[in-house]
Amino acid sequence: MSSSSAREPVNAQKQRTGLARMLHAFGYSMAGLRAGWGETAFRQEALAALVLVPLSFWLGRSWVEVALLAGTVLAVMVVELLNTGIEAAIDRIGPEWHDLSKRAKDMGSAAVLLSLLLCAGVWAAALWTRLA
Repeated sequence: MSSSSAREPVNAQKQRTGLARMLHAFGYSMAGLRAGWGETAFRQEALAALVLVPLSFWLGRSWVEVALLAGTVLAVMVVELLNTGIEAAIDRIGPEWHDLSKRAKDMGSAAVLLSLLLCAGVWAAALWTRLA
């Protein structure tokens, strides 16, 4: 192995710069969203976001309230994608049961639950102040 090949990056993305890197990164992001769409939970959250994000503009009384309402909905989707990524990485390692694999998947699931509780709490408080 020559010294020059020892320094070559494994991923061609690391050699890209500027606009080319941004365009390729955008493509990878879109591929991630398409992969997420294959997950039932993400699809349900995305469809809920189609209703809740526009509704946040009606419900919120200031830009901060709108940002909190819409932001918590989008945060749920972000956490769901991260959880799906954790599950995929664990499944790639192997199908056999392992305590650390279960722990990682359980923690990802707990993160989704906490993001859902945060979203529900913010929306409940906003609805309470707007309608009560």
